[in-house]
Amino acid sequence: MAFRDHMHRGYPIVLGLIIVFSIIQLAISAWLTSRFNARHDYFSVAERDRTRFILFASIWTTVLSSCYLLFFFAMPNNPLSSVLSLMVFLILTWIFWTAGAASITATLGGGLNCNQTIFVYCGQLNAMEAFAWILWILTTLLLIAVAIRGILAARRGDGFRGPLFA
Repeated sequence: MAFRDHMHRGYPIVLGLIIVFSIIQLAISAWLTSRFNARHDYFSVAERDRTRFILFASIWTTVLSSCYLLFFFAMPNNPLSSVLSLMVFLILTWIFWTAGAASITATLGGGLNCNQTIFVYCGQLNAMEAFAWILWILTTLLLIAVAIRGILAARRGDGFRGPLFA
């Protein structure tokens, strides 16, 4: 089976996984943000702000990944579903998740032991950190695969403005 066939089958699966995990991350970070706003019981302003940034990254990823999945099925030859458009989206998303995952990891010191912690929402913060890294890994894998497809599209003469699958 050629790379194209694997990519054609795997792209919607990986993008679907990104959507599912970003919805989970959205729920966790939105709940934490609402608690921090209502109770002001965050450990530091950095913890609060980084949780808000992860909420933004989750919303960004959920909405735009859903749009790109729709473009893949409904409008495969539209410029919005081109390799270039997808690469720009994935690069920005990868930057957001790199920043979010690294910053929350730095805030938590690499993870929390919930038996000995001063953080109020230990389990939720650990889950938020884990899902941030899962989303970073999935975005990285998809970015690499789309970059390979972009190189192949450029070699066949479509350029980066061509469709992901020709």
